[in-house]
Amino acid sequence: MDLSLVNSIDFKGYAIMSEIFDGRFSETEYMTTLNAKLASQYPAHIAQLQQMTKSVLSRENLEGLVIHSGQEIKAFLDDNCYPFKVNPHFKYWLPLIDIPNSWLVVNGEDKPTLIYYQPVDFWHKVTPLAESYWGEFFTIKILTNASEVDQLLPYDKKGFAYIGSHIEVATALGFDAINPEPLLNYIHYHRGYKSKYEHECLRQSNTLAVKAHQAARNAFLQGDSEYDIQQAYLKSIGYGTNDTPYGNIVALNKNCSILHYMSLDKTTPQVHQSFLIDAGANFNGYSADITRTYSYKNDKFAELIARMDKLMLNAVAGLKPGLSYVDLHIETHRAIGQVLRDFNFITVDADTAVESGIISTFFPHGLGHHLGLQVHDVGGFMADERGTHVNTPAEHPFLRTSRMIEANQVFTIEPGLYFIDSLLADLKASANGDQVNWQNVDEMRCFGGIRIEDNIIVHQSHNENMTRDLGLS
Repeated sequence: MDLSLVNSIDFKGYAIMSEIFDGRFSETEYMTTLNAKLASQYPAHIAQLQQMTKSVLSRENLEGLVIHSGQEIKAFLDDNCYPFKVNPHFKYWLPLIDIPNSWLVVNGEDKPTLIYYQPVDFWHKVTPLAESYWGEFFTIKILTNASEVDQLLPYDKKGFAYIGSHIEVATALGFDAINPEPLLNYIHYHRGYKSKYEHECLRQSNTLAVKAHQAARNAFLQGDSEYDIQQAYLKSIGYGTNDTPYGNIVALNKNCSILHYMSLDKTTPQVHQSFLIDAGANFNGYSADITRTYSYKNDKFAELIARMDKLMLNAVAGLKPGLSYVDLHIETHRAIGQVLRDFNFITVDADTAVESGIISTFFPHGLGHHLGLQVHDVGGFMADERGTHVNTPAEHPFLRTSRMIEANQVFTIEPGLYFIDSLLADLKASANGDQVNWQNVDEMRCFGGIRIEDNIIVHQSHNENMTRDLGLS
């Protein structure tokens, strides 16, 4: 493959992806090119992490950080373990997500040390240490027995902070500084700004998720059950159940009104009316988080979806450096009030609905959140590196970020409009119940609700909608 040709391709628009799927380029050729791109971006990413580490260690009067990948946790009264989830601080440095009992030692100046766990084990598959673009940036030590890690860690741990979830392990090893809050605040604040390497990883996770979303939509249109739709999603990208960054929400009909529905009914409903899927994918430990809602027929609910889609894209356009995410949520909140009025679900104008608070019945969650190493990424409520908390308005308690919008941040935008029986019952019994056209609302209950979610990189001059750039409408 002529790499000069590939380098001329607009990766931001994913022009190359269509070529993969139509057979012009093989998967091997594409991955070779992608790895070359990641290799060119990774040095700046590591340099950024080194500088951040050096600054926070100086501020907190520490010598270094010891970052634990984590370890498997056995189920109660069992010898089987829960699915392993790596410490996000570990995968921040390198794209290893399936290696428990491994460690990083970093000080911001010297080459970081990776203590890579590779036991002699005939019971389980041992992940070999593969050559990759990141290897030259680490001094690598092999650990064959997890209990002997102290032989490879710094002898004097007084100047080192442990970062990880296994407090008992850190204590047993002799660490005094365990997840110190000022240090974590500093790192979490800076994690809000993504490097070019991180942007590329997020684009690739969106690539996987979009392909799977398209497969799920097709399964819905052919009349499959929730369970079968989930299987179509996973199969399309070669995932097992535990490979997704969060439990997929795959809901049909009235189940779309349950915000975190995960039951996966195996019974095919007698009638397919609506389908809501909130599902993601991982690439190098970075998460995609995409939601779509579909109507089985070209009906009023389909019209409502189309209107909410326009509203969502308008909210995306409002992501601009220097503006408030809270203000954007409030603007979107009012815009949903206008949708409710235009579709005759409420009998008052949008401003009156905002004042009375009835819009929250139909839109009971926040507009979105930061996205990255975690689906709901950290630092969303921080005003500065000290971790100063920015409160959300009392009227909007479910917002997941109150931080100012800045370049290089990555967000989800996910407005919703739902017909939730319990919330509607509360509204009907309230003093504002007469502001609702109950006949029209009742007609929508069988559809459950709508949520549409895209993943956005905020650049200084423009927004990059990773999800739409891949052609998922």
